[in-house]
Amino acid sequence: MAFADLLEQVGSTGRFQVVHVTLLSMPILMMASHNLMQNFVAAVPPHHCATHGNLTGSSMSSADVLRATVPLDSNGKLDRCKRYVLPQWQLLNRNTSEELWEDVEEPETEGCEDGWYYNRSEMSSTIITEWDLVCDLRALKQMSQTIYMGGVLVGALVFGGLSDRFGRRFLLLMSNLIMAVGGTCASFSTSFTWFCVCRFFCGMALSGLVLNSFSLIVEWIPTRVRTVVGTGTGYCYTAGQLILAAVAYFIRDWRWLTLAVSLPFFVSFLYSWWFLESARWLVLNRKSEQAVKNLKTVARINGRQAEADKINLEMLEDSMKKEMACSKGSYNGLDLIRTATMRNITICLSAVWFSTSFAYYGLSMDLQKFGVSIYLIQVIFGAVDIPAKIVVTICMSFLGRRPSQCGALVLAGIMILINLLVPYDMHILRTGLAVVGKGCLAASFSCCYLYSGELYPTVIRQSGMGWVSMMARLGAMVAPMVLLSGEAVPWLPGLIYGGAPIISGIFAFFLPETLGMPLPDTLQDVEDRGFRRTNFKDSIVKEDLDLKDPCTIQLKESV
Repeated sequence: MAFADLLEQVGSTGRFQVVHVTLLSMPILMMASHNLMQNFVAAVPPHHCATHGNLTGSSMSSADVLRATVPLDSNGKLDRCKRYVLPQWQLLNRNTSEELWEDVEEPETEGCEDGWYYNRSEMSSTIITEWDLVCDLRALKQMSQTIYMGGVLVGALVFGGLSDRFGRRFLLLMSNLIMAVGGTCASFSTSFTWFCVCRFFCGMALSGLVLNSFSLIVEWIPTRVRTVVGTGTGYCYTAGQLILAAVAYFIRDWRWLTLAVSLPFFVSFLYSWWFLESARWLVLNRKSEQAVKNLKTVARINGRQAEADKINLEMLEDSMKKEMACSKGSYNGLDLIRTATMRNITICLSAVWFSTSFAYYGLSMDLQKFGVSIYLIQVIFGAVDIPAKIVVTICMSFLGRRPSQCGALVLAGIMILINLLVPYDMHILRTGLAVVGKGCLAASFSCCYLYSGELYPTVIRQSGMGWVSMMARLGAMVAPMVLLSGEAVPWLPGLIYGGAPIISGIFAFFLPETLGMPLPDTLQDVEDRGFRRTNFKDSIVKEDLDLKDPCTIQLKESV
């Protein structure tokens, strides 16, 4: 009996699984809020230098005071970072033409010595207005998001290893608590540095939530419903983007908004104590007695008391004989590049994950540049994921994984590059192209999650998924910093964001197709599927893999 058969025996899609998956999916709704919250808490309002202190309370109109104290930029708008050292009252003379001032020396300017004036009609408060992150400090806006994504990267490395050692349930509890406490502390931050520190820990906790939530979901449901459940949890993230837009629309203060999207994780922390640890993990970590108790509990919740009485230690260990044999092997990260096929898979998937995340967050984290309400465009950007994921699921089922992955990436890059040719004042067209590009990137994410799991063998699948996940986090870290290049060359960020998916789409073309193929369990399985033509050297490599692979040895001994 295989473990899948044992899971069917206790009720693979019963009451327990429904409640279990539902509760695990609830925090996913709020994950998008923390990932994309920067669009709202760090929105840059229209601003200009505050006028000279001695002009405060003047009988002159505010428009005249501004005209005399703040110069105009190249676009004819009030300069954001300069003001005249002395008020230029002569500029108020409407009969004075520009020609009369051509030979006059340009008035001396200075920085915003008395601070800035912010237009708060759209948002009452952001971290930009709180700590004056404009002009010379404007790079700190992107730095805060990079620090958050750095936390996500560190969390993927830390929580991935710890969950294999201490279990999924314990790390899920800790991740919920860290997210709740970190988000709450961020909302009460008294300095930008403390805000970034708290956001870093939120990023770490998010990785722990993602890794352990999906592990607990997958390890308690049967194979036949994994695609449906995986798609459903993916739509929870999509719904979270819509929830963020609604919450941000009604809460215009960055502190209250941060607190609002963090408090629900306290609730998640409380009910997470109910979760049962994965029986698979318990057996592989020599805790079979607890695994038997958990399976009996699942059977009772699903109304199968008779089946619960039949489960014993011998039955459980027999059902996981193959998994236990694989766990005895000495595998490490070097196995990801040990053979030509594994190197090809790892390099190509690294490019796919990096560029998908890089371009995705490059588009999603700069909504103000489209000249449309950021609340409306957040809704549109979130809603486009729904049809995008449906289309890519159909394409993966009929056309295959490789053409779907290539097509999604190349089309996304083309949409971003075309946007560079569209005049800035054509807001609707620019927004439409960006929405299509973002939808393609969302489709690429859906495809690469499934595709990567099918390409890596069971014995190193967790290591492989951890590596490509790290590449995605690296792409998300770099994305905000690329926006800074737009200060010198306005079209450069778009060129980079558009070029990266196209290049990675070419990389994806060299991956093997997995449609209709069984999941590989060993390195030998990957070699057999990856090489179409075999020469003498390849045969030696395959034979060497076959002799060293404990899973293969176990199967041979059983035969």
